[in-house]
Amino acid sequence: MIKLLPLNIGNGPYLALKNIALTMLLALLTTSLFAQKVLNVDSTIRQHKFTLNEVDYLEDASDKLTFADVLKSDLASRFKANSLYYPNNKNRSSTYWYRVKVRFDRSAADKASLFEFFDQTTDEVTAYIPDAQGLYSMSKAGAKIDFDSRLYQHKNFEFLIKNPSAGEYTYYFKLKSRNLVNVIIVYRTLDYFIHYALNEYLTFGLFYGMVLIFCFHNLLMFMAVKRRQYLYYVFYVLSVGLYEMCVDGIAFQYLWPNTPAVNDFAYGTALYLLSMFALIFTKELLQVKHRARRLYKLINYALVLRTAFFLVCLFVDKSLFIYKFVEFIPLSIAFITGIRIYRNGFKPARFFVLAYAFLFTGFVIKAVSALGYSWLMPSVVGYYSLSFCFVIEMVLLSFAIGDQVRILRKEKDAAQDETIKQMHINSELKDSINQELERQVKVRTREVVEKSKEILEQSKVIEEQNEQLISINHLLEQQASEITRMNVLLEKDNIQLKTNIDKVTDARVLSAELNFEEFSAKYPDQETCYKFLSELKWKNGYQCTRCSHTSYCAGRVPYSRRCTKCSYEESALHNTIFQNNRIPINKAFYLVYLIYSSKGTISSHQLSDKLGIRQSTCWAYAIRIKKAMQEQKRSRKKDAPQGWSTLVL
Repeated sequence: MIKLLPLNIGNGPYLALKNIALTMLLALLTTSLFAQKVLNVDSTIRQHKFTLNEVDYLEDASDKLTFADVLKSDLASRFKANSLYYPNNKNRSSTYWYRVKVRFDRSAADKASLFEFFDQTTDEVTAYIPDAQGLYSMSKAGAKIDFDSRLYQHKNFEFLIKNPSAGEYTYYFKLKSRNLVNVIIVYRTLDYFIHYALNEYLTFGLFYGMVLIFCFHNLLMFMAVKRRQYLYYVFYVLSVGLYEMCVDGIAFQYLWPNTPAVNDFAYGTALYLLSMFALIFTKELLQVKHRARRLYKLINYALVLRTAFFLVCLFVDKSLFIYKFVEFIPLSIAFITGIRIYRNGFKPARFFVLAYAFLFTGFVIKAVSALGYSWLMPSVVGYYSLSFCFVIEMVLLSFAIGDQVRILRKEKDAAQDETIKQMHINSELKDSINQELERQVKVRTREVVEKSKEILEQSKVIEEQNEQLISINHLLEQQASEITRMNVLLEKDNIQLKTNIDKVTDARVLSAELNFEEFSAKYPDQETCYKFLSELKWKNGYQCTRCSHTSYCAGRVPYSRRCTKCSYEESALHNTIFQNNRIPINKAFYLVYLIYSSKGTISSHQLSDKLGIRQSTCWAYAIRIKKAMQEQKRSRKKDAPQGWSTLVL
């Protein structure tokens, strides 16, 4: 604001004019420093990237502002000048409005042009394009919108400026993304865009063609030599191709154009596969398990942790996929492993180290560009550096595999030469040994002839002894048959004795008080207890408690029965005193046995000591069992069976 000063006498007029001049100069400088710069477009400008003070922005933390609100004077004055080379959405939860101004002269008027956005991870961009009458038209694009809805079937986001008239226009762009993106707004004429797009897709074709060639070549090598590093390398190269397709937007265009939701995790999945197969390929190619045990364990830990992080991103919070810097860890581990094994003397690691040096450089350049410092380098270098480094890395890794095979073949040839030399030595040794053997055979033959005479004389004696042994064996066979008959009789006696012992044990269980060890001999485990309950419960035949059907089959629980008509499954515990049992079933048996044998006089504290169960649990079970005893006592008949098992049903 220019303030006019009053005139004074003397030097007053001079001082007043000086103040006015200084004030106007300051206002002019302030306007030139902070006012938004207007892009002047003439026939010579084919493309232009908006940077620094050419872009104004407004942050909408509430995500509620409409375009009509933004056009109001109070909000229009709240637009801030961009202080970065390229603006970004540093608060990813906010919506950002961007404003650029373009002045078309007569030579550029009525010439079709467009605005283009580069970053493919941007969720949604809405452009408001004015016409000659000042009326705005709206169009949308982004990774959250179907690819087929775009203005052009191109990987970037384009918004058409239809034949602008001469004059100055203000363009607005509304951007929202959960990823941190560099907002690179580019003005291009339509003819230059076509030229640029054709060259770019030709470059992509060459790159992905090289990826397929590398995959096909190494797949054939794997089929020929059956070495796993070729197969892992194929998976790694495919992961690189998928990652680059996700970054470039080619995957969205050709693989899932009508499923934009895949973009939420495709980028992170490709990075995960790239890291995993890079580490697995490193282990296999450099023989890390045998050459560096500690690094082998470190790689395995990295694989496990990277998988865990991927699963958390995939199933818990997909927004964590934006933390791409985690890929620096497996990259560094593979790089350090290659350096360590190369220093230990493994020659094929030299190409591996060189390959990862290029890849490491590409990642650094990409990280610098992502952090907003792309102005430090040419735009082509910042955008295509990683792809170029991937190509160099794939070539060098192929050299590394070939170098390893060459060294292995050289070692194999040396081993074959050594084998042939050893075969000559063995042949000479065999001849000398054969001569010595012939001499020894002659000596041994004479000895055998002499021995044979002695053997003939001894054979006569042996024949006489054999006749005696035959008669003795006949007698032994008769005795053996008698022993077998006696064993059969003893086996029958043993079975009868065992049966009598079981009956005595059952009688003791029903009468005398046994300790838990003795009682457990009869009911040692849960299956025995369930079998006993099943036989006791259905001793008079099975009848379904729901539909009264009498046919059944085995249920899912041991000794349970399922009705073949209504499929109702009834366990052995159902409708018994042990229904809803919460303690081991054999202890529950013994608890019923103790209360029954003591006629309900045993206390819950004594039960707790004997069974090792809490007193409150024993007290609850004792109440249930005593109630059953009282009901049985009231309804018992004279010839009713006795024993604790009568309380079960």
